[in-house]
Parts: sequence; structure tokens; C-alpha cells
Amino acid sequence: MEINLIDIKHANDINIPNEPFLLRGKLIVEFKNNVWSHKELLFKNGEIKEMTFPNENYDFNEMKDYIFIGAYENNTCIGLAILTETFNSCLFLYDLKVNKLMRGKGVGKKLIDYSYKYALDHKYPGLFTIAQDNNLDACLFYLACDFEIGGIDTKSYEKTKQKGKYDIYFYKYQ
Repeated sequence: MEINLIDIKHANDINIPNEPFLLRGKLIVEFKNNVWSHKELLFKNGEIKEMTFPNENYDFNEMKDYIFIGAYENNTCIGLAILTETFNSCLFLYDLKVNKLMRGKGVGKKLIDYSYKYALDHKYPGLFTIAQDNNLDACLFYLACDFEIGGIDTKSYEKTKQKGKYDIYFYKYQ
């Protein structure tokens, strides 16, 4: 497997499809005495669902302020990380996805490692990203990649059909 920056020659690779993932629990976070803690709430078998995000149809030429990083196996893009600058000093991990058949094989971790090194090499103190609290596997993945919980937004979905979900902010600093 190779991890590379995606250039204009491979611009179509930024549109690898989103694939289903399980919603099998929630990450419950708490901020007490200036320290974040978390615990897992696992859903019962009948409550476990599958979800797929809509495909984004990214346009490489219109996204000039984004950094695209691809994971390749036999010249096929099997994973994608997208980074961009935001209001804070870290690079924002805007999107991360891995082909369903390649999940659990270290592809996501390699994309994070490459993204983090890219951030440090370009004088950013690190990365940050957001995951929904009910995407337990994503939350646990970021924690396993040495991200720390840095906040929670309980209002993001309040006026949507996804009411009851929260966004958890994850940070990985030098």
C-alpha cells in the first residue's frame, strides 16, 4: 500500500464512494474538573443500524484550498483523507474514508499518520476533526490514533431529522 498526495492527474480518486458503516453505539463524553472522559454505550442488537453518508461529488479544481491524500493498492484508491485550514491553528481533517473491504487493515491509520506528518511538516501544531457521537467506531478509531477529545457540540442536529446526535471534536497535537 502507498500513501500519496493526490494531484490533478488522479483528481477522480477524490470521489471514492461512501460505503455503509454500523451505528452500534455511542461515545458518551463528560467534561469535569477541566478533564474530558468518555465511556461507550453499546446498542442492543435490535438497535444497531447501518448508515451510509451521501456521496459528495468533490471537484478537485474548485477545492484549491484542500489537501487530498490517497491510499493506493495496485494503483487503485482505497482510502482518502482531505485536509483544509480553518479558523484555528490546526489542519482540519475534513473527510476520511476507507473502502469497506479494506477497513480494519490499517489503511485509516496510515492516512492519519501521513496527514499528521503533513501538518507538522507544514508548521501546523496538528490535526482536528469531528465525529458524530453515534458513530462509535469512528470515535474509537480517532482515540486509538492518539486524538484527544476537545469538545462537544450538542446543538448541531437539534433542528434536523438527526436530532439527538452530537458532534465530538477530536484533536491530535504535537
